[in-house]
Amino acid sequence: MNIYFVCTGNTCRSPMAEAILKSKKIPNIHVKSAGIYALEGGGMSENARAVLMEENIHHDHVSKQINEQDIEWADLILTMTSAHKEMLIRTYDQAKNKIYTLKEYVAPYSSQDVFDPFGGDISTYKQTYQELKRLIEQFESKYREG
Repeated sequence: MNIYFVCTGNTCRSPMAEAILKSKKIPNIHVKSAGIYALEGGGMSENARAVLMEENIHHDHVSKQINEQDIEWADLILTMTSAHKEMLIRTYDQAKNKIYTLKEYVAPYSSQDVFDPFGGDISTYKQTYQELKRLIEQFESKYREG
């Protein structure tokens, strides 16, 4: 299964989600991330990298803008907010049946958005990491249940 995480700039939430899921080494799960407004070739935010390192998750990351090839590659596209989801559906209508917010996919009765830590201090990034970790664990359970 090919999973594509999408956020705004591909420097905080989507690369952290990608790193967390990859670190689980689930057979037959392939993961990429991108941003709707990402600058191609940038790095992960310093605080996102620091939080991952603290959790012993190593992740080499180069920011990417969302593109049609990866939309086609993905079996499941998980966005960080409902606004990201709506924008993708407007742009890639052919993929609308595989686009969900991450929260909608794993916890349909919760709020739809993952908090954006951009510009925040390290504790803000830790909170977002914990939120993503919990959601990825819920994703893993759902995936393993089939």
